[in-house]
Amino acid sequence: MASVSSKVRKAVDDATDNNPDLQAQIAALKDDIANIAATLAKIGKNSAKDATRGAASSYEAAKARGEETFEDLRSQARELEDQLAETVRERPLTTLAVAAGVGFLLAMIARR
Repeated sequence: MASVSSKVRKAVDDATDNNPDLQAQIAALKDDIANIAATLAKIGKNSAKDATRGAASSYEAAKARGEETFEDLRSQARELEDQLAETVRERPLTTLAVAAGVGFLLAMIARR
């Protein structure tokens, strides 16, 4: 039993053998389909390139923002460290008492 597609091909072949104008139209259709496929392939390739460029630029922007944020945090940590060092220099006994109190509280918590 012949498949449907082979029957269609045979019917097209029979019709085109007897009609040269139909053969030219089928050849033109094949060329048009090939051109459409090539155009779609180019569009797909260009879309992929655009998506890659967009992703790369988004990555670079996110990386730059992350580096800026990291530097801001580092700067704030340095300022806090400087403030803490200044406080220790100005009030060494108060700092020692606070450190002892915090240590005592942590020891109490760790016991439980």
